[in-house]
Amino acid sequence: MALLLQSLILGILLGGLYALLASGLTLYFGVMRVVMIAHSAFLILAAYLAWWFTSTTGIDPLVSLIGTVPLFFVLGVLMQRVLLSRLKPATLTMMSVLLTFAVALTIEGTIGFVFTGTQRRIQLPYSGSSLEFFGAQIAVVKLIAFVLAAVSLTVLYLVLKKTRFGQALRATIQNKEAAELVGIDTRKVAGYGFGVGLATAAIGGTALALDATIYPSLHWHWIGPLMAIIVVGGLGSIPGAAAAAMILGVSQSLLQIPMGTTWAQTIFYVVLFATLVFRPHGFFGGRLAQRF
Repeated sequence: MALLLQSLILGILLGGLYALLASGLTLYFGVMRVVMIAHSAFLILAAYLAWWFTSTTGIDPLVSLIGTVPLFFVLGVLMQRVLLSRLKPATLTMMSVLLTFAVALTIEGTIGFVFTGTQRRIQLPYSGSSLEFFGAQIAVVKLIAFVLAAVSLTVLYLVLKKTRFGQALRATIQNKEAAELVGIDTRKVAGYGFGVGLATAAIGGTALALDATIYPSLHWHWIGPLMAIIVVGGLGSIPGAAAAAMILGVSQSLLQIPMGTTWAQTIFYVVLFATLVFRPHGFFGGRLAQRF
């Protein structure tokens, strides 16, 4: 029972982190119908910046968010306006895959050139610490990553729900043509939405760096799971992606007991295949998006 409880808690913590990592992908597709292959590469770039900040200053990597979040926001706006806005609407989705794939390769090569291919890991005073909860051991770094993800997603929810920018962004996601008819500058909204998406990558990459060994090509590992989350959750639905992330995170953690860590990750691809066959629009997107 202690092992089962620990796996369940770990799954919840993983689900929260997965929801944060996938939220940016959902924004990209919802606002522009862009499949952003480079999102996971930006996650690893953020992780490397957090590692570099801590290794050079000795300060907790969470402090680096003061610089990386606005930096990634600006990079997102520039990427949308300089690169993606030039793509033709008729072929936007397909061409965005090729373009962002090239961006991912560029980021990977840059990371390898600057930081070399050596694996890196942040060593913190609380890296090996854990808390006991009814016999289950909870790693402090995973708990901190979950809290960071929960706070970030709450702020994102409030921004999208309570601000004029959030209303314009949600209107653009739901019906771009109707949003333009009521005077919303959807091109400007798309740029800022892309910036917000990359800002979440800065936070997610920093959270990932707390408990992961990083190397330049690690971003390829994350493309499949994150794509599975946004497809299962319903493309363009942030609440749907959060629900799918939590379910898949818990499922992965529970499957590690009988199957081991490596094989448990196949749950993402099995569920992705089942979704594409039986529910191409996702299992959660429509219903949760209406409430959102």
